[in-house]
Amino acid sequence: MPLAIPQTPTIGAEIQGLDLRQKISAANVDWLIEQLVRFKVIFFRDQNIDAEAHLRFAREFGQLETHPVNPKENFPELLVLHHHADNPPSGTAVWHSDVTWRKSPSLGSILIARQVPTVGGDTLFADMEAAYAYLDEKTRHEVSELQAIHQFAPMRRHLIKSGANAERLAKFDSAYPPVLHPVVRTHPVSGRKSLYVNELFTVGIKDVPQDRARPLLTKLFATATRPEIQCRFRWQKHSIAFWDNRACQHYATADYYPHERLMERATIEGTPPY
Repeated sequence: MPLAIPQTPTIGAEIQGLDLRQKISAANVDWLIEQLVRFKVIFFRDQNIDAEAHLRFAREFGQLETHPVNPKENFPELLVLHHHADNPPSGTAVWHSDVTWRKSPSLGSILIARQVPTVGGDTLFADMEAAYAYLDEKTRHEVSELQAIHQFAPMRRHLIKSGANAERLAKFDSAYPPVLHPVVRTHPVSGRKSLYVNELFTVGIKDVPQDRARPLLTKLFATATRPEIQCRFRWQKHSIAFWDNRACQHYATADYYPHERLMERATIEGTPPY
């Protein structure tokens, strides 16, 4: 029987007793779903699996997304995250939940380490259910019915910086328009509430002027930085992290330059937040 070893009192568990080179049983899939919902992020060590096994494992939990940036050749469902001396880490060093700029953001992400620096390059995870619980009653009431505006802003900024013309920007805006999600979402499995805004992709609040929305968002973004609701994962080659984008945020530390860090991510389709 596999085991889940909690990493902190609030978030994170290491899974032992499963070999992901083999197809896992339906009972173990169900058990892993339970652990994911309970711990928000689950970790595996020493899983020397190829891209096909990575995708086979991810498909046990749903349909897979294709990210518009940098899919792996022959495996479009895999996003390659490769940083080194000629491609420094930068944009990942912000607290966020993946692809909240989609109308239906991802259920979860499964990231495997292919190459890691000797030290550095850890990923932190924050329990956004606990972040919501820590809010004072006045703020919880204030945000309970608000909707936040999410946008694929980092990619748009990159296009502008690289000199994209108005036509290309218009095509991008048409393909990736801003979307609305509740500031406080309800987990579709557990029914628990969590904060669902993040510094990377949330750009405003519907019907709230920016001079009022920005201070509130800044306050909400900062909740992820509270150590009491975090766990920190030190990567090793062939390690895997599987996180629930519906209930946690993550932060990839950019402290390993100029050393190499090569990761591959499969992402499972989700449903519109409510």
